[in-house]
Amino acid sequence: MAERLFPDDPGDAPKKVKGAFFSDYTGEFPMPRVLQSAKEEAPRQPAAKPAQPSRGPAPAWLRTGRPALHELTRNRRQALMALGGGAVALGALGTTAAAVFGPPAADPDDFVKTGSGGGNISPHDAGSFSNRDASYTSGQGDLNDLGASGTADTPSAAAVAAMRATPRFPTPLTRDPVLHLLRRATFGATPADVALVKQIGIDAWIDQQLEPDKIPDPVADAALKAVPTVTMTTAQIRSSVKDGDGKPMMELSRAVIARQMWSSRQLFEVMVDFWNNHLNVTSPFDGGWDVRGPYDSGVIRKHALGKFSDMLIASARDPAMMRYLDNTSSDQRNVNENYGRELLELHTVGIDGGYNEKDVRNSAYLMTGRTATREGTFKYEQNRHRTGAVKVLGFQHANKSRTDGLAVGDAYLLYLATHPSTARYVARKLCVRFVCDTPPQGLVDRLAKAYQESGSAVVPVLKVLFRSLEFWIATGLKTRRPLENFIATGRVVGTAPGTDTAKALEDLYNFTNKLGQPPLGWGPPDGYPDVATAWSSAAGMLETWNAHRMFLQQSWKGLANPKADSLVTQPAATLGTYLDVLANRLLFQPMQPAEKDALIKFLGAKADTRITDTNLGGKLPLLAPLVLDSVYHALR
Repeated sequence: MAERLFPDDPGDAPKKVKGAFFSDYTGEFPMPRVLQSAKEEAPRQPAAKPAQPSRGPAPAWLRTGRPALHELTRNRRQALMALGGGAVALGALGTTAAAVFGPPAADPDDFVKTGSGGGNISPHDAGSFSNRDASYTSGQGDLNDLGASGTADTPSAAAVAAMRATPRFPTPLTRDPVLHLLRRATFGATPADVALVKQIGIDAWIDQQLEPDKIPDPVADAALKAVPTVTMTTAQIRSSVKDGDGKPMMELSRAVIARQMWSSRQLFEVMVDFWNNHLNVTSPFDGGWDVRGPYDSGVIRKHALGKFSDMLIASARDPAMMRYLDNTSSDQRNVNENYGRELLELHTVGIDGGYNEKDVRNSAYLMTGRTATREGTFKYEQNRHRTGAVKVLGFQHANKSRTDGLAVGDAYLLYLATHPSTARYVARKLCVRFVCDTPPQGLVDRLAKAYQESGSAVVPVLKVLFRSLEFWIATGLKTRRPLENFIATGRVVGTAPGTDTAKALEDLYNFTNKLGQPPLGWGPPDGYPDVATAWSSAAGMLETWNAHRMFLQQSWKGLANPKADSLVTQPAATLGTYLDVLANRLLFQPMQPAEKDALIKFLGAKADTRITDTNLGGKLPLLAPLVLDSVYHALR
């Protein structure tokens, strides 16, 4: 078993008692949660700041929006004390409630008959947050000045121009553009990645990654043999497992770990993750046993670097989406608004798109007739389609024929996919993923323009992103989410498939539940949050630290786990030099003197202590995880 942080504390340390040391610690990372009762929905008062040990002023980079939870403290005892309170509890009214409780419409014909509010009021005007992440970053504003802006002819030229500028927000991370690119465009740099980019150049590496089909992927392909249902069609799944068996969905979630950790097509996998959150269909979910895997391959992976319009139309003809958002229970007499609403709010124009409740109803009308059969196939049942004139934003249609209902719906989807509000919505989410939590509006506008000019094609938008100075100057302004930190750890230490990859992937997946971010596991349809404040949790950070120990102490049975003493292969005469070598191996940069001194004190030695054993007398498996516990590994 790997050493864990609580058990190896001194005997007088606070005991691991639920609700004692951390007021909300449950043994697992509590995911961001909504308020549960009317009493809790009362206006919230600013949370009291937890008491912190007196350690002097925080470094400048800790005062620029980065969570203080990531600071490397001088020992584990202080780390736990410094963490303070537990997880973020966030509650927000959904757009339905916001519209219902908004002012009634003046026109009686627009009255929302199923509620007590007005059909003309938009969720935006009713006070709903603009997007998935806005509830976590409300009040922070857009970082319109990162220190450099504009575009260059090539990504490398943009990187050079950004390096000449002074970032507005200092960071402890090195601004080496190769490392910055790999932190953002992969799930974590490896020594081989760094060597490759330095060999072929930034521009060539990006070009290669944007054509993933041309990149051999032998390690990930071999690992996927441990989860055979992920490459099956619905018909093959149904003939391979019994009805309702959740095995295919569980294998899909484990395959996410395998691909993110071992695929050579890293940028493609980053975009697959992005779109799986944007068009979220939770895995596992009731009714997904035979269709969720094919949705991943036939909708998300097929179109991840294609056109969003194609992906959206494919998703609207997919049985997994129809089941997940209840369109299978929607027909002309009993219209279910779930899918029609999420098309507007989450998949396309967003809250700021200007739609209202009447638009939502018409959106739902247009989607009636689209359903899934018991055999797990998509079917358009024209007798269930609701006819009659419809208008959603600028889209209008007489919608007279049930026979033409599917084509009318596709025309509506194409209208939404290419709408200027959709361009801005998708562009902003891409900026949040690749640049910072509250990205500059100028960059968002630039990407939105590329989106519209390309007819919703993804690659041209990414090319503008990588040629933007804002991307290259944003070093350290993103925090790895728990799953990203977990995957990055496995990648950097060199964990590889082994003798029992299937069992190992199961164990890895089970551990991600403790982190609060199992792959594809976000229940609501809006996908996992992608901003740091959504993941500020003492319990979550503790489990992340424990994961570092498990990777470096060979706890994942069935995998090829390198020993800690293989990390330092260069000769090091003194402990100070040894720590520099170790940091360069795990972090690809040196640590600042304060952090380095903390590790020297942890070892009970001095910087000039002579090194005669590369394993430090058995202490390296304890030391190396502390390096990964640091802020350098937490940021990307």
